[in-house]
Amino acid sequence: MTSTLSLRALRSLRTTPGGQFDCEILFSDGTGTPRTVAYVERELPPGGISAYLAARKSGSRSFVLWADDHRQARVATLVTLTGGRRARFHVLGPQGEPLGMVTRDKAFSRGIRTRWTVSRPAAPDAVGYKGRLFWWCVWWFFAPLLPFVIISVLFGGGTGGDFPRGPRRIKWRAGGQVPLEFRSSGDKVHVNAPDLDWRLGAALAALIPSFDGWIGNPWDSRKD
Repeated sequence: MTSTLSLRALRSLRTTPGGQFDCEILFSDGTGTPRTVAYVERELPPGGISAYLAARKSGSRSFVLWADDHRQARVATLVTLTGGRRARFHVLGPQGEPLGMVTRDKAFSRGIRTRWTVSRPAAPDAVGYKGRLFWWCVWWFFAPLLPFVIISVLFGGGTGGDFPRGPRRIKWRAGGQVPLEFRSSGDKVHVNAPDLDWRLGAALAALIPSFDGWIGNPWDSRKD
């Protein structure tokens, strides 16, 4: 059975005694209403927000998935091992136990497209690429028109106020299977492998949108 983990912004929805949460993770197994399974919050370094924003420019990310809105228990933590063109992230459980590793190779470093690799103990690596080549060709063909589209958006054109973004869908493959899939509509991670820890999928659901680029609006880039 496929389960779905989706990211939902909370900037205008929830403020707690410990401060404002950035997002929440919704879980659905297709049998009922999606439910909140984690609250997402940046884990700031000693230098605070300014230090976090400076580090994220080089690919670093650090956030906590809380089990409740009172921050009493952690679901998982994501930490950066290395940044740069090949950024590597550890996903850890509540006691610091490893749940998996995520590697992000920027476009043109190990292929034309951005490559995402998910590694788990006792399981083959799952490799996925951002967007399909066909849609990237379409995107770059129309790229010269992008400045005009952005101006149209800024002045309330017919795109609903959303900036156009390049292809974002990711399908991970391992051993002839598709254990994971990220769909840009709703920022959803579909977990198809029954043995894959949902907490790893939840961390992916928060991590991938944080790399939306200059046209997007990454949830972890706010300055307050």
